[in-house]
Amino acid sequence: MPPLPFQNKQARGRQGEDDALAYLLLQGLVLLARNYLCKGGELDLIMRDGPSVVFVEVRLRSSAAFGGALASITPAKQRRMVVAAQTWLLGQKSVPPCRFDAVAIDDGRISWLKNILDM
Repeated sequence: MPPLPFQNKQARGRQGEDDALAYLLLQGLVLLARNYLCKGGELDLIMRDGPSVVFVEVRLRSSAAFGGALASITPAKQRRMVVAAQTWLLGQKSVPPCRFDAVAIDDGRISWLKNILDM
């Protein structure tokens, strides 16, 4: 029996996150958390880049048509990212410098964009 379509999508998404994580680790970032979930949102990766905490959204698209992976980070998604980041920060002893980054994977090409939105 072939896998259901959503299973293929989940597997591709997981592979995209794995690829993004490997790329960021090679750039010297350190993983703090993966797939952080809270009531208001979700963060794909939480990483440390020197003294800064980086909240990373990973987007995967098979082509750059229709704006590509970055175009899929809608204002609603950005709000959910901020809520999740604020929730995660509440559990920390102190508030470090923070930023939001995106890793876009379009047709297998990885692009890392730093500081995509202000908190």
